[in-house]
Amino acid sequence: MKFKLLISSLLLIALCNCNQHKQPNLVLPILGEKKLGNTDTIYHTIGNFSFKNQFNEIVSNQTVINKIYVADFFFATCQSICPQMSTNLKDVQEAFKADNDVLLLCHTVNPMHDSVEVLNSYSTTYGAIKNKWHFLTGNKKEIYDLAKTSYLVNALEEDGSKEGFLHSEMLLLIDTQQRIRGFYDGTNKSDVLKLIADIKLLKTEK
Repeated sequence: MKFKLLISSLLLIALCNCNQHKQPNLVLPILGEKKLGNTDTIYHTIGNFSFKNQFNEIVSNQTVINKIYVADFFFATCQSICPQMSTNLKDVQEAFKADNDVLLLCHTVNPMHDSVEVLNSYSTTYGAIKNKWHFLTGNKKEIYDLAKTSYLVNALEEDGSKEGFLHSEMLLLIDTQQRIRGFYDGTNKSDVLKLIADIKLLKTEK
């Protein structure tokens, strides 16, 4: 009886180990629509993009290959939620100041006004580090489409608000495979602290 119990236990352990090899060691959920492929699950990923940053440099999917990054949407003349979001992102930058594998990407929803020069001035106000914190501008439709279809957040013009633009307050955590791993309220200090903790946790993922 004891022998049979031992065999059963060993088989259970072997099965568990086998399943561990089949399943990725995830520490955070993978968000967005999932599809079943022939042999694996296909997860929602960020689509192709190419914009200019505050130094007139191209930032694209190639820039974030094998990087963890935080993305959001804002505009330079915003006086409602953007200043708080940018202030909180300074804390994220500070937490990973020496870590070249963590980046910040902020997309303007008002590219008609937010030129490279405007974004350069805005980035200086918040102490953005070159090659760490990118403020991006480009084609308006491409930015809005990216927000809706890739990052799964709002970015709208002429929504009837006083400032003329609507954009999400969410900060998005994107992993090294360009999958969404978390949404965080960029105006909420507790949420931003959780974002920082989750980035550290994500870096332990195998």
